[in-house]
Amino acid sequence: MRLLGTRRGFFGNITGALAGWTIGNALPSQAKGGATQPSGEDEDYYDKLGVAKIINAAGTYTHLTASTMPPSVQAAVARAAKHPVHLAHLQKAAGEYLARRLRCEAAIVTAGAASAVTLGTAACVTLGNESAGHSIPVDMTGLKNEVVIQKAHHYDYDHALRNCGIKFVDVETLQEYESAINKNTAMCFFYNAADHGNISREDWVRVAHANGVPCLNDAAADVPPISNLWNYTQMGFDLVAFSGGKGMRGPQNTGLLLGRRNLIAAAAINNSPNDDVVGRGMKVAKEQIVGMVAAVDWFLSQSDEEMDAEYRGRIDRITGALKDIPTLKSETFVPPIANHVPHLLMRYDQARVKISPHEVAKQMREGTPSIEVNPATGSTEGSAGIPSDPNKIVVGVWMLEPGEDLVVGRRLRDILTTATHS
Repeated sequence: MRLLGTRRGFFGNITGALAGWTIGNALPSQAKGGATQPSGEDEDYYDKLGVAKIINAAGTYTHLTASTMPPSVQAAVARAAKHPVHLAHLQKAAGEYLARRLRCEAAIVTAGAASAVTLGTAACVTLGNESAGHSIPVDMTGLKNEVVIQKAHHYDYDHALRNCGIKFVDVETLQEYESAINKNTAMCFFYNAADHGNISREDWVRVAHANGVPCLNDAAADVPPISNLWNYTQMGFDLVAFSGGKGMRGPQNTGLLLGRRNLIAAAAINNSPNDDVVGRGMKVAKEQIVGMVAAVDWFLSQSDEEMDAEYRGRIDRITGALKDIPTLKSETFVPPIANHVPHLLMRYDQARVKISPHEVAKQMREGTPSIEVNPATGSTEGSAGIPSDPNKIVVGVWMLEPGEDLVVGRRLRDILTTATHS
């Protein structure tokens, strides 16, 4: 939306508008008779819009609106909404604060982890040539435009890099990697949670640096453990991307790009609110910037041990409701990298309990309240280390609100008991 014509004309127009303002103009909260308008604080807009709330027994998936913000983060977002500030000042101050807390040279709050990957790629492509940000991805003349990647590290977010006009160079072995880097190489990309790949993080960094090429690690969903927020930059990765709305419990549309000072500065040049750059549409509002900072503060106040114990307690309460389901066997599973928290895996003999895990998930979703279990339930596709056999129910407990574990346990018991007696 453009207000009062072009942005260049904004200040001239707004001056004229203010000159015509008189004391008789009523503010929105001062309607006729001095009555105030409803604040909306007590109105549930999900109900108003007819959108059903769900219990998230799946995990921090984007399509399920990721995590819920802790009270301290919600309060920080609400307070930030009350006052305008200079956006550039806020981003700069937030970045400096986050860099100190996360033990890296520099940081920037981004519009999610995919945005962080795009801005990091743009930084590597345009480093030392600020004006090139206005040309990519259409005109790559004179720019390094190749990104080296392990073949097994291609993923659903490749487009986040391709938005910058790059082309991938695939490698599978260390020798191929060493041979692939040339004068056109802009960056070496590593997907932290890849299920496969022959080249270690340490070798990836070593070879990139031996050739003077920056390397970016997408670690979007890879906290906890808390220490991963600095492990990868200290390992030598020049840029590391994290999601803000997953384990850190910040606003869903936030992320972090951490790394070398000159690269973060180049990323900022390619970012909103600058015009005619690849990141212009990746706007992060003041509320989300503050929310991301507050989420980091909250996350760093936690401990891995306490979070682990809480999640295992939730699993115990769910399995406690399922003790007498015949043939049911449960285990606690912790994915090795992404979503590295305890998950509940359950298997049973479908000849005795006559319902498929896929149907269990469907009935959980269609009940009241609607409950979403992990999408690996009943699926032959495993990811992030979750087994790929279809005969399993997977419950992600870490996004459950207090008391919801008991609701999940009762619903599973009802569904499985009915199937047992059918």
